[in-house]
Amino acid sequence: MRHLLSVLVENEPGVLSRVSGLFSGRGFNIETLNVAPTLEEGLSIMTITTSGDDQIIEQIIKQLRKLVTVLKVVDLSEIKSVEREMILIKVNAEDGKRAEILRIVDVFRCKVVDVGFDELTIEVTGTQDKLNALINLLTRFGIKEVARTGAVALRRSMQ
Repeated sequence: MRHLLSVLVENEPGVLSRVSGLFSGRGFNIETLNVAPTLEEGLSIMTITTSGDDQIIEQIIKQLRKLVTVLKVVDLSEIKSVEREMILIKVNAEDGKRAEILRIVDVFRCKVVDVGFDELTIEVTGTQDKLNALINLLTRFGIKEVARTGAVALRRSMQ
């Protein structure tokens, strides 16, 4: 099962390597990883996507909490959360296909961020399912390049 972990860490050299080393040293895979500073100086938030049964995830969380630089670990898969991912896709767009690609861009609420003679670069944000569906649709035109951020997530507001 896929899990999304939010890990609050001290923003200092070596933290990323210690966290990723914990995963690799125990044979766990990191599917996606995002790290960015928080509003509080000296702290960063890591968003890690991984897979495993509940027992494996529990072991990962316990091991993460043992690291000195880790302040808090939350499994966002266990609670209501908002998750998004962003991708940039460079797709072949010859004159005859450009209009159809632009219709797809409109339906998926994407943004064209760069235009070339025979290609378009598209930016889209959404759930993993939405992004995969867009990639599947654009594959027939010929995707030249993809850059994908991986998941970022926050706990939903309680209302």
